[in-house]
Amino acid sequence: MAVPLLDLKAQHATIRDEVLAAAMSVIDGQTFILGEPVGQLECAVAGLSGTRYAVGCANGTDALLIALRALGVGHGDEVVTTPFTFFATAGAIHNVGARPVFVDIAPTTYNIVPDGVASAMSSRTKAVIAVDLFGQMAPIEAIAAVARDVPVIEDAAQSIGARRRVEDRWVMAGEAATIGTFSFFPSKNLGGWGDGGMMVTQNEALFEAMSKLRTHGSRRTYYHEMVGYNSRLDTLQAAVLLAKLPHLDTWSAARRENAAFYDGAFADVAEIGCPVIDPRNESIFNQYTIRVPKRDALQAHLKDAGIGTSVYYPLPLHLQPCFAYLGYQEGQCPEAERASREVLSLPIYPELSRTQLEEVASAVRAFFGR
Repeated sequence: MAVPLLDLKAQHATIRDEVLAAAMSVIDGQTFILGEPVGQLECAVAGLSGTRYAVGCANGTDALLIALRALGVGHGDEVVTTPFTFFATAGAIHNVGARPVFVDIAPTTYNIVPDGVASAMSSRTKAVIAVDLFGQMAPIEAIAAVARDVPVIEDAAQSIGARRRVEDRWVMAGEAATIGTFSFFPSKNLGGWGDGGMMVTQNEALFEAMSKLRTHGSRRTYYHEMVGYNSRLDTLQAAVLLAKLPHLDTWSAARRENAAFYDGAFADVAEIGCPVIDPRNESIFNQYTIRVPKRDALQAHLKDAGIGTSVYYPLPLHLQPCFAYLGYQEGQCPEAERASREVLSLPIYPELSRTQLEEVASAVRAFFGR
């Protein structure tokens, strides 16, 4: 039985009528740019993330770029971040003219280490970008503590709806950072029919700045207070996401159930390192990522068995050719480098059947002679 890494058709089949009705309402209304669903989605995501304000934009990469611009980050500045993440995190730093400063990750959660952030900060540090990798939040409260007055952007592209216990209450992804950013790329837990992104904040001045930056630096047509971007969230995407949003909690719960199945299936295989979830976190499992020796051989074995997998990420950002000018060498972020050689993500999407889960687990176990 073939089991893909992700099956968006399976999800679509369960909500087809709802999503098509939402899309048709936009088509019939013919308001495709900043129509009413955009504002409705912004309110809904602000509510979900426990923030006062939300601003939709064209994609998750632009969300990071606009967040940095709103904070005044530019040429000659430094931004501390992780090397073990999707390229957009560091690419956005570069594209505002700043310099990425990479800090190694925890070997268990793969998230950035607060002590490393503290050591990497300098007088040129103008922001920190913490990434919530694979669906669980970074230790945002500890990062904010070491950052002190330096703003913290939470790259929550993989963690919408995730939460973390801080002191005596749950904090949602995006809530405690200076700015939180989301992606609605189709493969995300809440994905659209194309690209989409959003920024959330508690700060009114940042909300105003981001609202201007997404529309050419303008709040009033043809009057521009700054040079911004054409980065609006399409009305059609907003309508699709609004139709999907009520299902997000159920989908996330199903992902956690699937993760628990794998945890049990691999518990007796010493060679497999299952995901480690910080006990203060509730993950949404955007990915179920194991660590194994002979990762490439296992991936080839699973491909032959018809099992979809992916490696997130095969080369850490500090070693990417485009960042050679930064002067990083192999060995400077050893945990990120080791993870890049060992990680493999397995199918975790909510619509997986028990038979499919068993097929994946059996194929993995067979590789290790179980």
